[in-house]
This record gives sequence, C-alpha cells and structure tokens, in this order.
Amino acid sequence: MRELSAVRVRRKWLVVLAAMVALVLGAALAERVPRPISDAVAPTARAAGAEVEPQHHRPVAPDVPPARVPYRGTVYLTFDDGPDPRWTPQVLDILRRHGIEAVFFEVGTSVAAHPGLVRRVRREGHLIGNHTWNHASLTTLRGRAIRAQLDRTERALGERPRCVRPPYGAHDARVDEVIRSRGQRVMLWTVDPQDWARPGADRIVRRILREVEPGARILMHDGGGDRSQTVAALERVITRLQARGYRFGLLDC
Repeated sequence: MRELSAVRVRRKWLVVLAAMVALVLGAALAERVPRPISDAVAPTARAAGAEVEPQHHRPVAPDVPPARVPYRGTVYLTFDDGPDPRWTPQVLDILRRHGIEAVFFEVGTSVAAHPGLVRRVRREGHLIGNHTWNHASLTTLRGRAIRAQLDRTERALGERPRCVRPPYGAHDARVDEVIRSRGQRVMLWTVDPQDWARPGADRIVRRILREVEPGARILMHDGGGDRSQTVAALERVITRLQARGYRFGLLDC
C-alpha cells in the first residue's frame, strides 16, 4: 500500500511539472510571434477603455521639381543718366542678386564726379555707353560740338564705348554720320516706361510688361533725379519677366 501511495504521489508531481513546462514554452513562443501594430500602440489608453486609432506607414512622396517656364525670348536692360551715388548702387545690387548684366549710358559730368561708381559698374560685368558730357540734345549742335560732347565723356571714362545713346533719343542723319565716323553706333530703346517722370512703381512695371517682346531694349534711369520708383519697380520687372519665360542678355556695346 505504501508503495502504491508513493507511485501516485510521483505521478501527481510529474503532471504538475509537465504543466509548468508547457506554460513556460507557451510564453516563450508567444513572445516570438509579432503583434499587430494596433495591439502594440498605447497600452495605457487601451487598458483605460479608450479607442486607439491604428497607425499606418505613409508612403514618402518623391520630390517633384518645379515646372520649367518655356523660353520666350531675350530682353535687354539699359540705364541712363548715371552714375548717381544714391541710386546706381541700389540698381547694381538688384542686378547682382539676379545675375543680370546691363548697359549703363553714362553722362560725362557724373562720370568725372563718381569714378568709383564707374569702376564698380565695370567690375560687376556691365558695359558703359556714351550719353554725352552734359546730356545735350545733339540735333541742336554742329558736328564739332557733337564730337566735343562725346570726346570729353570718353576722356573721363578712359575708353571709347562702342555705343552712343543720344539724350532724349534725339538724332538725325547728321548726328548718325558723326557717330558712325567715330566707329560707334547709335543705340536707342524699344520700351520706355517713362520712369524719369516718376509715374509710380506700379505704372512703370505695367508699362514694361505691356510693351515687352523678344529682343526688347528696356530703358530705365539710375540718375538724373529721384529714382526711388525705378529701384522699386526693377525687382518686380525682373521677376515677372522671368516668370513669363524671358531671359536677360547684354547688348553688344
């Protein structure tokens, strides 16, 4: 009887031991099985009975480059009546910021007064044209006086520019012949926003945008008076023309 009782006791302990082993193995297997994302998120909220929104991985959208504006044509900026110690530097700053080069038709008296500005204009890649010594209307002068106006400006510049822009656009066959005989050429404009009259920056911008076309030579002023409106309009003119597909070139002067 005692042997039978001992056998029964051993069987009970074997059953208990087997049950414990099964529990341990089951727990180990459960840890190796990945849980759904919704089960792994915010256990505190789930225990409190709160509704938990399952998390999902959002696909990463590839970077899409901005659409390129089709090329519409090249236009050219020109500035008259400088250099001016207040306005010319501001114009140069805007052009440099946009990587644009222009032709500055300069008046000899201002060239002589501000040689440092002349050097900066050249240093930043712009070209200089002859706009006479004191903004004279060349059609009112004889040939010798026309040449004197141009010569005096060129001595102040230290060079002979290829292009001459007669003030007010005033030229005739006689003026053209004098300029041509010097190996130079007349360079006028095709778009005149009349910024010299200070009509307001908005109107300057509208006039240029209305009249511009491929190959346009745009007239603006960096000297000869208050050019704050020109400076205010210039940045907008550049960005809006670029948005239309225009590029800025440098005239052969």
